[in-house]
Amino acid sequence: MAKAKTVFYCQNCGVSSPKWVGRCPSCNEWNTYVEELVQPKQAQSSWQGLHAAPGKNNRPRPLSEITVTEESRLAIPDKELNRVLGGGLVRGSVVLMSGEPGIGKSTLLLQLALQLGNKKVLYVSGEESEQQIKLRAERIHKNNHSCFILSETYIDALFSHLKELQPDILIVDSIQTMVSARIESSAGSVSQVRECAAELLRFAKETSTPVILVGHINKDGMIAGPKVLEHMVDTVLQFEGDLHHAYRILRPLKNRFGSTAELGIYQMHANGLKEIENPSEVLLAHRQENFSGIAIAATLEGIRPMLIETQALVSSAVYGTPQRSVTGFDLRRLNMLLAVLEKRCGFRLGSKDVFLNLAGGIRVEDPALDLAVASAILSSSEDAPIPPGFCFTAEIGLSGEIRPVARIEQRISEAARLGFERIYVSRFNKENIPKALSEGVEIMYVSKVEDVFSQLLV
Repeated sequence: MAKAKTVFYCQNCGVSSPKWVGRCPSCNEWNTYVEELVQPKQAQSSWQGLHAAPGKNNRPRPLSEITVTEESRLAIPDKELNRVLGGGLVRGSVVLMSGEPGIGKSTLLLQLALQLGNKKVLYVSGEESEQQIKLRAERIHKNNHSCFILSETYIDALFSHLKELQPDILIVDSIQTMVSARIESSAGSVSQVRECAAELLRFAKETSTPVILVGHINKDGMIAGPKVLEHMVDTVLQFEGDLHHAYRILRPLKNRFGSTAELGIYQMHANGLKEIENPSEVLLAHRQENFSGIAIAATLEGIRPMLIETQALVSSAVYGTPQRSVTGFDLRRLNMLLAVLEKRCGFRLGSKDVFLNLAGGIRVEDPALDLAVASAILSSSEDAPIPPGFCFTAEIGLSGEIRPVARIEQRISEAARLGFERIYVSRFNKENIPKALSEGVEIMYVSKVEDVFSQLLV
């Protein structure tokens, strides 16, 4: 019998090396190599299949002879998750959901398992006991007799239960806790994660059973384990949000059966996660008085229009170096906008502290937020409130010009639906805006930053 050997694996990209190296030659990351004991010859796969997969007589065929059939999907009662997946769970697909600890991944998937009353769901947890899951289910106030709970970490024992139960949907929380007896390494190692994911992928494809995996993230915010894990699965979902706020965003990073431009928004409550169908109304519901330093931005998250309250505070710097602090926005983008306001518009902000916050704890990277950010900063600096019926959507260039943004019709329609009276857009978007949109809201076409400020400070 051949002896086992020691191999070093990169935790970031999964590349192996016979000796430890400080910097990975593949991904150029430092101190990512870990030592693992690998058997030279592995035993037979733990998944034998409920029935043997039929053999295929593959041969090269012309493209014209290949027929395309629509993927069969399982409808999900959760509208937000259903939208993000592209219309439901595809049979035989593998979905990987990642996010920070405590963000709500397990709660969301347990809610899904309890909502599918007409499907047999197996919820496998390697992190919690059955009693802990039961307590969380009672907090959600839902019950489902076709939802089965299993607390297990060994992949071989899991497959024996799968052959007996034959569920319609399998949920594994999490893939980093699963262990295969054929790999001589600890749970969560590169080889263990790769082997267990490959076994579950084989099970999903052979039985046409949708499999949902929960993945941990490392200190850099990336999915823990080898990078090949994201290539193996069909869909990668990222559950994100600020732990100090109630709102959560479900964002697809990869989707073989749908679009990656969709977005799901939830609100965390004591009894679980609640779907947010109209995020603009929720994010703007706390405005009672008209203060300075507040501007409303018409932005897009994926292909979903959303109006967000932008808050800015400009004050005299107490110390020698002015402070720049942001929440939900790019700090480097803020510094660029401050330089444009000082160079092109003459506002002296170099000696002022500037604090910026996007209400609701949501992070936005849409460049159309630039004009709203600049207007909020100006409003706070001059202590002049912006009328509550105004909103902004445009990008600002380095020369102070107002640049056009994509999907301008959706942004204007969302502003009109929420009762806004005026929206500032780039004049280069004028030819793309139908005349019918101007009936619900007054559209102000501007070309320079100073044009906007001269109208706001009248």
